[in-house]
Amino acid sequence: MVGRRGDMASERMADQHAGGPPEPRVPESRVPEPRVPEPRVPEARVPDPRPLDAIDRDILQILHTDGRASIRSVAERVHVSRANAYARINRLIDDGVIRGFGARINHERAGQGASAYITLKIVQNTWRTVREHLRALPGASHIALVSGDFDVLLLVHTPDNRALRELVLTRLQSIPEVLSTRTLLVFEEDDMEPES
Repeated sequence: MVGRRGDMASERMADQHAGGPPEPRVPESRVPEPRVPEPRVPEARVPDPRPLDAIDRDILQILHTDGRASIRSVAERVHVSRANAYARINRLIDDGVIRGFGARINHERAGQGASAYITLKIVQNTWRTVREHLRALPGASHIALVSGDFDVLLLVHTPDNRALRELVLTRLQSIPEVLSTRTLLVFEEDDMEPES
């Protein structure tokens, strides 16, 4: 190894004396010092969910019925202090039990008069790719990987049947991993509102 390094240095010197191109010199102050590799930080592990007690379940029921309920009203209804209710709600969010807050929409009144459940058969082991395509579809509101005669169940809301036809025949069937689709029109739907 030492002899080889010496040979390379003598070849460089011979090139310079023979009129070859001089090697670029890096000023010593700019020579980067070798860096100590940073310790690898293990990936953050998602904590196991903590068990829910009766108060937690009551809070979830209240927020499921009215996501805009104030901390004060939640605390009064479950008979705990505001600080306790606030801490419990934050814990439910941190644990991933509460994924977010949203509005329940009447799709027909919102200009989406056509709804359908669409079943898809997909190429094996392509769920993640297909899911990304489906998330980009206009009007897609629920996507599930399921067992049975088909692989994916998709709920869509579109302005009318023409838009639904376009979505199925052009957008869905152009996804290479989708083998077949079946469309089930929704004639009437009703969200299951939790009892107050």
